[in-house]
Amino acid sequence: MAGDHLSGLAAQQAALVASLVAGGELPPGFDGPAVQATRVALRRKRAGEVARTWPMLAASYGRSWPATFAAWAQGRPPNGSLRDGWDFARAMGPALPELAREELAQRESAFTYDGESAPVPRRRAGLWSRLRNR
Repeated sequence: MAGDHLSGLAAQQAALVASLVAGGELPPGFDGPAVQATRVALRRKRAGEVARTWPMLAASYGRSWPATFAAWAQGRPPNGSLRDGWDFARAMGPALPELAREELAQRESAFTYDGESAPVPRRRAGLWSRLRNR
């Protein structure tokens, strides 16, 4: 019996986390406005973390950065500030401001990133490729 309660609680917690950070449905029994306020706060915090990792990207958007990033991040689970900034920059495409384009180009020249797994320094990626092909 206790195991059933714990697995139910774990499922409810997982649903709440998905609702907060990944666009999941609000699980039953939670206060909608409170969860929405927490979602907004978490996206704002995430925008700040990305701004520390991608300063030119954030600066390119000025005061609109937190709202612009939060709109993009809504429904997307966090992948860490390096990947989140990279994914955001790539998603902006031609609309990406010049300073941000320069920062993205620097990252793309230093790392290899497929949009799925963690970025790898190009020097290490080349070494890894050579070692694998031996």
